[in-house]
Amino acid sequence: MSGISSQGRRIALRDPLWVRVTLLTLALGFLSFFLFAPLVSVFTEALRGGWHAYLAAFTDPDARSAIKLTLLAALISVPLNVVFGVAAAWAIAKFEFRGKALLITLIDLPFAVSPVIAGLVFVLLFGAQGALGAWLIDNDYKILFAVPGIVLATLFVTFPFVARELIPLMQAQGSDEEEAAITLGASGLKTFWRVTLPNIKWGLIYGVILCNARAMGEFGAVSVVSGHIRGLTNTLPLHIEILYNEYQFVAAFAVATLLALLALVTLAVKSWVEWHMTAELAAQAKGFQESGPVPAATSIEESRA
Repeated sequence: MSGISSQGRRIALRDPLWVRVTLLTLALGFLSFFLFAPLVSVFTEALRGGWHAYLAAFTDPDARSAIKLTLLAALISVPLNVVFGVAAAWAIAKFEFRGKALLITLIDLPFAVSPVIAGLVFVLLFGAQGALGAWLIDNDYKILFAVPGIVLATLFVTFPFVARELIPLMQAQGSDEEEAAITLGASGLKTFWRVTLPNIKWGLIYGVILCNARAMGEFGAVSVVSGHIRGLTNTLPLHIEILYNEYQFVAAFAVATLLALLALVTLAVKSWVEWHMTAELAAQAKGFQESGPVPAATSIEESRA
């Protein structure tokens, strides 16, 4: 009877063939029209003039400056967001304190505010008529229409990604292992490096990937604070817009292939991280079933011995 009932459950949970074919066709059609077709069109337009025209788009000094500025903004904003995200997730997931809900709300603020509005906030704050504008001019500090403004705008729109990836992960893991490590005499710093960080490494990598992709592809906030100065404050998305508006379609699509390749690499690394996370969780579950839970703090006790 149990075999018949289990077989009946499997049949009940299995959709008819026509339903599966219809859903699969709709999904593939949607992906082809909204994802694959635009991606193919970008590379097609970029190579319309041949490889010589494609490579010539990258010999332009303005294009090289845009690439360097985009990489610089990402290299500054991503590490800072990692530090902030890990600290915020550690505080929110491992401790109870007054104002936790407010902190979570502030972390989610860039998701709720339009990037253009975020850029305008920096203009109202650091502009010539802004709250700090006169002081910045008197002391010859340049924030708007310069690299610092672009970095600040990039930081604002990207800082939730690492924290938002780590908070639910660390909350699900709980604080039992950290408490065990502290009980065994480990310091707070050693507990973080030996217990917490290994447990969140895949979630941290996942957050860094998303943060880096957003930093390199950000347009709205950076567009407001950059001033669109060729060779100085144009990032890759802004440079592509200028080329397209000037009807330099081959050059615009050629530079756009860099962002398209970044998206493909991001998806590949994201899939790799998800596969490793799934494999590690499965291995931990299997080990737990076979031998019971093993506190991570054991390694700290052994190292102290």
